[in-house]
Amino acid sequence: MSERRSRSEIIFDILALIQRKGVKVKPTHILYGANLSHDRLKEYLDELGQKGFLEHYEETKKKKTKTFYRLTEKGFNLLSELRRMKEVEQAFGL
Repeated sequence: MSERRSRSEIIFDILALIQRKGVKVKPTHILYGANLSHDRLKEYLDELGQKGFLEHYEETKKKKTKTFYRLTEKGFNLLSELRRMKEVEQAFGL
């Protein structure tokens, strides 16, 4: 049986997925890519947005409004630091 992911691993997964997907990402793509329930995803996205790591915006085309997320500069910096921490953990076998 696999271990549960830590909070920092989930945040890393969300931010890395958004970076990989490009400029704008739909919440559904984050939901599936980060393997989270809708409620947990909403909590993480709200918190990351409130802390300035993500920007949430909407686009309207043909009377349909779609929600998207993108990383802020602060979000890119956090992702970089989380990557470094992950590398240190792997290097020391933690």
